[in-house]
Amino acid sequence: MEWQAEGLIIGTRKHGENAVIIETMTAEYGRHLGLVKGGRSRKYAALLQPGNSVQLTWRARLADHLGMFTVEALALRAANLMESRQRLALSQLLCEHLRLLPERDPHPRLYAEALAMHENEADGEILARGLVKFEMRLLNELGFGIDTSSCAVTGETAGLCYVSPRTGRAVTKEAGEPYKDKLFALPEVLGGALEMDKAAEIEAAFRLTGHFLHLHIWSPRQLSPPSMRQALIEGLVNGLY
Repeated sequence: MEWQAEGLIIGTRKHGENAVIIETMTAEYGRHLGLVKGGRSRKYAALLQPGNSVQLTWRARLADHLGMFTVEALALRAANLMESRQRLALSQLLCEHLRLLPERDPHPRLYAEALAMHENEADGEILARGLVKFEMRLLNELGFGIDTSSCAVTGETAGLCYVSPRTGRAVTKEAGEPYKDKLFALPEVLGGALEMDKAAEIEAAFRLTGHFLHLHIWSPRQLSPPSMRQALIEGLVNGLY
C-alpha cells in the first residue's frame, strides 16, 4: 500500500529510541498517522513540528497498519509561529480541533480552512471570524451541527436570532424573546439575524460553539477544552474594543 499527499502536521509523539509517530491532516486521506524512522534526529528537528506543511509518502504492507511516512518540507511555519503568541495559540487550537476527527476520514473543507488560517496574516477580527466558522463546520462534520435552516417553532427561514442550548435548533426573535435568557444568541457571523457590536458578536459566537463542542465532543470523550482556547478568544475579542 502506498499513497502521496500534502499534509499539515498536527501532532507528534516519540516512539522507541529514535523514531517519531506523526499525526497529519490531508485533504484526501483525512487525519492520518505514520512512523518516521530517525524522526528524533537533528535532521528532522525543525521539520516535524505541528503547523508545518509537508509532502508525505505513506507505505504499509496492509491498509490498516500504522505504516511508514517519508516526509519532505513544503512550508516550515513553526519558527514564525513562535514569534507571535496569538498565532501560535491559533495553530495549536486548530491542530487540537483536527485531532478530534475520526482517523482516515477525509474532511477536505476543514483541511483547507485550517491551512488557510495558518497562512493568513490578517488582523484579529478576520482570524476570529475564521476560527469560529471553523468550529461551526467542525461540529457539522462530526454530526452535531447547529440547525439554522428554519425556526423550530414557526418554520420561518429568516430572522433567526436564538439557539436552544439543548436541541441546537434556531428560533426567530419573536419566538425566542420570552425565553431569551435561557437561549444562546445567534450572531450574524454564524448566519443569524441578531445585530450586535463586533466584540459582542464574536464573544456570542464562541460561546455558542464552545457550548456544543463541550456538550457533544469534549464531555462525552472526557476531554477538557483546549487550554489555549479561552485565552486566544479573549485576546481576539479584546482587540476589537
